[in-house]
Amino acid sequence: MKNITKEEFAKLVELKLAKVFGVSSKEASKRIMYRALCLTVKDLITEKRVGYKAKVRGEGKKQVYYMSMEFLLGRSLRNHLFNSGLLDQATEAMKDMGFDIKDLMEIEPDAGLGNGGLGRLAAAYMDSLTSLGYPAGGFSIRYDYGIFKQRIVDGWQMEMPDEWLKEGDVWLNPREEDTFEVQFGGRVVEDWTDGKLKVRLEGATTILAVPYDMNITGYNSDAVNVLRLWSAKSPVDFDMKLFEKGQYVKAIESKAMAEAISKVLYPADDHYEGKCLRLRQQYFFVSASIQSILKKHLLHNKDLSNLPDRIAIHINDTHPTLCIPELMRILLDEYGYSWEDAWDIITKTISYTNHTVMSEALEKWPQELFKTMLPRIYQIICEINRRFCIVLWDAYPNQYDKISKNAILSDGLIRMANLDLAASHTINGVSQLHSNILINDVFADYYKIAPYKFTNVTNGITYRRWVGEANPKLANLITDLIGNKWLDDANELEKLLKYQNNKKVITQLESIKRENKVKLAEYIKEHNNVSVDPDSIFDVQAKRSHEYKRQLLNALQILDLYNRLKANPDLDIVPKTYIFGAKAASSYFMAKQVIRLICQIGEVVNNDPDIKGKLKVVFLENYRVSLAEIIMPASEISEQISIAGKEASGTGNMKFMINGAVTMGTMDGANVEIHERVGDENIFIFGMLADEVDKLVKEGYHPTTYYQNDERIRKIVDMLRGEIGGVSFSEIADYLTFGRGGQADPYMCLADFDSYVSAQNRANEAYKDRQRWGRMSLVNIAKAGFFSSDRSVEEYAKRIWNLEKI
Repeated sequence: MKNITKEEFAKLVELKLAKVFGVSSKEASKRIMYRALCLTVKDLITEKRVGYKAKVRGEGKKQVYYMSMEFLLGRSLRNHLFNSGLLDQATEAMKDMGFDIKDLMEIEPDAGLGNGGLGRLAAAYMDSLTSLGYPAGGFSIRYDYGIFKQRIVDGWQMEMPDEWLKEGDVWLNPREEDTFEVQFGGRVVEDWTDGKLKVRLEGATTILAVPYDMNITGYNSDAVNVLRLWSAKSPVDFDMKLFEKGQYVKAIESKAMAEAISKVLYPADDHYEGKCLRLRQQYFFVSASIQSILKKHLLHNKDLSNLPDRIAIHINDTHPTLCIPELMRILLDEYGYSWEDAWDIITKTISYTNHTVMSEALEKWPQELFKTMLPRIYQIICEINRRFCIVLWDAYPNQYDKISKNAILSDGLIRMANLDLAASHTINGVSQLHSNILINDVFADYYKIAPYKFTNVTNGITYRRWVGEANPKLANLITDLIGNKWLDDANELEKLLKYQNNKKVITQLESIKRENKVKLAEYIKEHNNVSVDPDSIFDVQAKRSHEYKRQLLNALQILDLYNRLKANPDLDIVPKTYIFGAKAASSYFMAKQVIRLICQIGEVVNNDPDIKGKLKVVFLENYRVSLAEIIMPASEISEQISIAGKEASGTGNMKFMINGAVTMGTMDGANVEIHERVGDENIFIFGMLADEVDKLVKEGYHPTTYYQNDERIRKIVDMLRGEIGGVSFSEIADYLTFGRGGQADPYMCLADFDSYVSAQNRANEAYKDRQRWGRMSLVNIAKAGFFSSDRSVEEYAKRIWNLEKI
């Protein structure tokens, strides 16, 4: 495709305008031109997909299917053009036709089918699988409204529908011929026929799963893979008999109930109905996906016995765990496999990535809810559990507590992570620290039974998107210095190290950073009506809002700096702009309170003339991929401050790093591996280590001691109990000191406060030496190659999935 000239590209767009919209480029509106441009690109990609699909079939190579409830894709137009080598031609063609391609790209909404790192990782791996030429498919749900569109009103997060399909639908290819039925409820009927048990459901509710395919391109690759998204639909849209009886609402009830399944990602589950909907979503998604995988397999294979040789199914966190019993159900009930043969197929086919060490995030479902909604699946899980408990008993005889803890069913709950352990041939963590915690703590009992199953694959990012696309001037500088091979092999970035003491290069790097800061400052002025100084330090914390990620610790440190500036407006610091981006789950009250606190701090400090403009605080609403593409290139300090031992990996830290930001972080997640690569002098490490955190928890964390002994903390907590911008945050003050239900802040912000403030002071001193800071920035870029998702995918492909490139 890269050989297409701008004139040829323009002709294709004109043809699309005429055939689909009945207009020429001179008559087209921006919206029509945007859609024509997208459809033209989609046609070229789809044509390429046809050829690649034929090649995959011809070579008969093994394929991986990546199952994830989230795929945080962001915008696709620029990504497809960049990957296909058509960005320059398309830009020039649009210019000749009277349009600015940047304006057209702004029309495209983010495909917000995710909430954070989990979904972005899934998108990155599909990108890298395609770039490297591995046959792969992704499966998820076509959420009508994605996660949500965040609005900040008087400091409060408000959730609004994210209508991404209005313009994002242009990339979807409906495949109604591959619609599958998914059944809920009913009762299990067992019949013995010819000495074999036949099992069927009676009285079940049927939901149709309608597939929509989205093409995934890779950089400089002949491959085009597909992400399949399922939309829920009722078999009957409208019940005429009920309508004629005057039951108008009842007549459309089944349609509404079915479509609710694919309306919103992660509906609030702090009530029974929300839990039911989440479970429906998960089973709907995996049942349709497994049926689709098996149908495709049987088109080219006589039976399912060779399934592990032809496909790998990968479970991205616990949400798709029902793949396991659903595949068992189909093998047992529809194809007549014995239990032993079916289980053998499954345990050679399925692998699992764990993304959390937090027990509350390891999904558990009430058995009664499960039994009612998925009766046959419940039966199968019961039998898996029975056999698994025999394994546990052999390993831990008479240790009932240990067996109960590791069983799939216990205490009235179904533990999804334990089901993953039982069925997966490989289980991996996503950073070395995280994987160590899994085998030494979270899954320590099972690790002793099957140590061969466990491994580590440190997360990675699509570095071409985060530099090549989002930061083109930096990309051009890198290419000028070391050539363009780094776009195919991120390890080439190491060659930048020879320029770390080159003042001219450091000055160029600083100039590019300032241009990106100006761009972000303009965005902040337009959207927040706050003027920020591009010559101030841009210190950024942009990630999902959660207590363990400790946006609250950052807020406390900002209040301390504000207090110091109030006491001494001539304090010798480099002016600082703190920038936040975060979405909190709709039912997560404390996370929302912290967002409100940050917003109120901004209201106070941004309007206080006493501090002479040395401190600004900005909360950017509706954090998303396209906004991150503006933030990352402009950032200078990357806040990665979770309490040690809680962040599995993080990928934002890698995106900041490759754009030249210096990490301010604890020894948590992938920060540990960043530190190993850049060294003490190119990162700001603070806080307790993971074993120190464990020790403090065991000895007892007493936050009132910090309150009593540290005047800075006492002053901040008293401010929270009073008013900040006219709002009292006494609940946060109590949380920090006394806690909820007798337990103070489990993420121990006050314990790391002093160390954090010291690290901030070290960063301030380092920034004053512009050559030193520039050298730190360059070293971070040069050492970021390891954190490419290409490297991660190669590890999965070789060590877990056993794939070969086409």
